[in-house]
Amino acid sequence: MTSTDERSETEDSGPSGYAAARLRLLTEGRAAGPPRRTALSELTDDWLTGLLTSATGDLRGVSLVAVGGYGRGELSPRSDLDLLLLHDGSDPKAIATVADRLWYPVWDLGLDLDHSVRTPAEARKTAGDDLKVHLGLLDARHLAGDLGLTSGLRTAILADWRNQAPKRLPELRELCAERAERQGELQYLLEPDLKEARGGLRDATALRAVAASWLADAPREGLDDARRRLLDVRDALHLTTGRATDRLALQEQDQVAAELGLLDADTLLRQVYEAARVISYASDVTWREVGRVLRSRAVRPKLRAMLGGGKQIVERSPLAEGVVEQDGEVVLARAARPERDPVLPLRAAAAAAQAGLPLSLHAVRRLAATVRPLPTPWPAEAREQLVTLLGSGQPTIDVWEALEAEGLITRLLPDWERVRCRPQRNAVHIWTVDRHLIETAVRASEFTRRVSRPDLLLVAALLHDIGKGWPGDHSVAGEIIVKDVAARIGYDRADVAVLAALVRHHLLLVDTATRRDLDDPATVRSVAEAVGTQSTLELLHALTEADALATGPAAWSSWRGSLVTELVKRVSAVLAGEEPAAPDTSAPTAEQERLSIEAHRTGGPVLALRAQTHEEEMDPGEPLGVELLIAVPDQPGVLPAVAGVLAMHRLTVRTAELRELELPDGVDQGSVLLLDWRVAAEYGSLPQAARLRADLVRALDGSLDIAGRLAERDAAYPRRRGWVAPPPRVTVASAASRHATVIEVRAQDAPGLLFRIGSALEDSGVRVRSMHVSTLGSNAVDAFYVTGSQGAPLPADEAGAVARKLEETLRA
Repeated sequence: MTSTDERSETEDSGPSGYAAARLRLLTEGRAAGPPRRTALSELTDDWLTGLLTSATGDLRGVSLVAVGGYGRGELSPRSDLDLLLLHDGSDPKAIATVADRLWYPVWDLGLDLDHSVRTPAEARKTAGDDLKVHLGLLDARHLAGDLGLTSGLRTAILADWRNQAPKRLPELRELCAERAERQGELQYLLEPDLKEARGGLRDATALRAVAASWLADAPREGLDDARRRLLDVRDALHLTTGRATDRLALQEQDQVAAELGLLDADTLLRQVYEAARVISYASDVTWREVGRVLRSRAVRPKLRAMLGGGKQIVERSPLAEGVVEQDGEVVLARAARPERDPVLPLRAAAAAAQAGLPLSLHAVRRLAATVRPLPTPWPAEAREQLVTLLGSGQPTIDVWEALEAEGLITRLLPDWERVRCRPQRNAVHIWTVDRHLIETAVRASEFTRRVSRPDLLLVAALLHDIGKGWPGDHSVAGEIIVKDVAARIGYDRADVAVLAALVRHHLLLVDTATRRDLDDPATVRSVAEAVGTQSTLELLHALTEADALATGPAAWSSWRGSLVTELVKRVSAVLAGEEPAAPDTSAPTAEQERLSIEAHRTGGPVLALRAQTHEEEMDPGEPLGVELLIAVPDQPGVLPAVAGVLAMHRLTVRTAELRELELPDGVDQGSVLLLDWRVAAEYGSLPQAARLRADLVRALDGSLDIAGRLAERDAAYPRRRGWVAPPPRVTVASAASRHATVIEVRAQDAPGLLFRIGSALEDSGVRVRSMHVSTLGSNAVDAFYVTGSQGAPLPADEAGAVARKLEETLRA
């Protein structure tokens, strides 16, 4: 309750007294969470009661009603005030005067106000026309004035809601689904809206509305606590930002975590995700029950007529031992004995996923309460049921979440706790770690016909990122963890070794294919040595694709897929006993030779470009590829000039080969640089060759200020307020090639990044033989094969110096 001093100051001093008491409440010593929200509501109640009393005088038939969040007594520091001025309609002019005397003091304090003035009949009619108004009135709470007026409206609104539930609840469900489509799922978003996203405060309010209908009720365990945690985070967000916002932006997460006394922003996000998961699961269960009840009501009269008024027969169809289907859900058979059957949770889950049906809440809770732990190692049936569950496709996700909601997953796989609800602060990833692992298993289930051991593929998919809950390289940590897990679930030594290798090397193929020269024998040989066998390579290929597809749209493309497939083909040949192909030193094509001669004759750049057709593209959704051939007399600055011009024309470089050609016999002596690049039009439109050449001529003769033009572009690039990208990192990949030194650059992608890198390498006096560029979300990961002036790899100390200088340049 508000203190006597706060109450008297509020009543005696009017708006200024309320403002002072409010400020003191929010800044001095009052316990955060529900106590502070309750105290703020009561303080506001007292102030508004005083305003109404002074405004109405002897006027009767008027009451002030709090609705929505304020009606629930849940005022956050910057919440708006949802108020209804209710009157009997006897004196409209007097009511208008009362309203002015109420609303203006609120506005004068700068508080947000959502207000209305209605008679009970008008309020009921508006609620009947507008679902959101009806929802707000379900939480109506009397503040001051005629209590009978408020009570009569509350009774009528609740009666209307219950009478109209068969119509209103489907509308509410559709409203929730539309909001989820717009806002996404709170439990996976890096910058979530605590109120509007699925699993947020709006959904928690919707569950209260369902309960008020008396048709169904949400599973209550943990629900109130989840809602309280989200409200606490919103309070802290309001206090740290000073704004009425529900979006937990990246730049504010550390401050919010500190306000709540949490370790860091990741701990904050994990708590938010856990709360959202509870609300989302409760919503799924509740809406399923609503649907079941409404269907039952619709068919019951027909059944009674058919059965002559007798008792309704409930059909139960067997699915597996101890598991049956009933009314669209998977439940336990009457004869099931979970306390004697430790495999039953996995058997029920696998049966549900195979049938594409949800596990009933009652069944999952009974399993959680009574089932015995599995022995170590697991019996063969348990392992087979796990593989069946993982191989069931999309239905696996809902079934897995039902098990996880009741703690069964961490009992089966204790290491799961470290990845559960763990955020991934990477724009490429769209899921938390645990959801990504399940999504990967779902994707891998599509590839089980491509491998000889689908069970190993599915288990590796489930566990490939299990090391992300531990310090250091998650692949190295994951290899250690998976050895223990695989042995515990009953795999023999040979299979454990394969699973460990798959987890250790799950990034090997895509990293190598996109960042290394596939024509270099050292590249292919190193992958073959790491993989070891054809069967492991086959599994790793499928796992690589499943992992990338489950990461997000930026992680996979037909281009990456073709590079990985080509690498797998070459590694397979080596594993079959063939020698890796030597670097291609074949003579130039007729087109390359023609361009080279023309470049030598004119003394300037000559180019040709050809757009790939959709038939040549593996994925029609990708930007059209452009094959770009450029021949230019050997001279300094070619790489940064070409990269800068391409950036100006918004062309993204996919691959690049640089080669020095000796002119054929009969042509004056000299050498020409040939650049054979694959680029993609950023917005789908292809550049004109003549314009590209003209800009390249100007770039090479110094009359085109590429750096200035790209700086203007960079300045116009939208930036996230308060967010600073991690610094770039440049390393030397030792032993990656026998023919060149490989320098890897990891940096924030931006217009002209390749131009800056090329300029820095040019200044260092090295020559770029080829480069392999890869962009994942906002992160560029590029590899440059460089040599000295004589065409040999750089000595180790010189390579290190070049890398350090390049990193300093990019950090400047």
